[in-house]
Amino acid sequence: MSRKVVVLDYGFGNVRSAVRALERVGADVELTADRKLALEADGLLVPGVGAFAAVNQGLQSIGGDSIVDRRLAGGRPVLGICVGLQVMFETSTEPGEGVPDGLGQWPGTVERLPADVVPHMGWTPVEPPAGSRLFAGVEDERFYFVHSYAVQRFEMLDTTAGRVPLPQITWAEHGARFVAAVENGSLSATQFHPEKSGDAGAQLLRNWVDSLG
Repeated sequence: MSRKVVVLDYGFGNVRSAVRALERVGADVELTADRKLALEADGLLVPGVGAFAAVNQGLQSIGGDSIVDRRLAGGRPVLGICVGLQVMFETSTEPGEGVPDGLGQWPGTVERLPADVVPHMGWTPVEPPAGSRLFAGVEDERFYFVHSYAVQRFEMLDTTAGRVPLPQITWAEHGARFVAAVENGSLSATQFHPEKSGDAGAQLLRNWVDSLG
């Protein structure tokens, strides 16, 4: 049975290419801002292209912040892509008009990459952790990035006394090490664009779709 995936349509993002990429790996995909459909789908994809504050404002204008909260409270899978990863963090130093504070699902600040050339654009290897489900079969592949800002420190205290696994962090490097992906229970996100990352990106999306239940 194909899994139902909603790509959240809030005015920002790589929506058409994301829809096509998910369809190619067997998902039943709908592009919509409808709250009920977004809450009931097997998986929710939060895309994002542009400045952090503007993307965050667009997301919150349709109640996307509460949709994400509600899904995660019920253990319902969510996948963020590019700025869709960044807005899951607390805040960003990127200038721009809109809502400066992120959704706060993870602690941390999105900061400009300290590289000679930005944006970071192109194919880059990543360093996934052992046992990653998202990167199963593509641990040694390169993925396609387009960004100038990233999370360069991820610090989450273990306050659960081992009852809940800590997030799995995948790293990459451009001027500094930065967070390339996070797997945290029902919430996963990638800084790169899997829908533009060829066969490796398709396998990653297939891994995520296959995990939906």
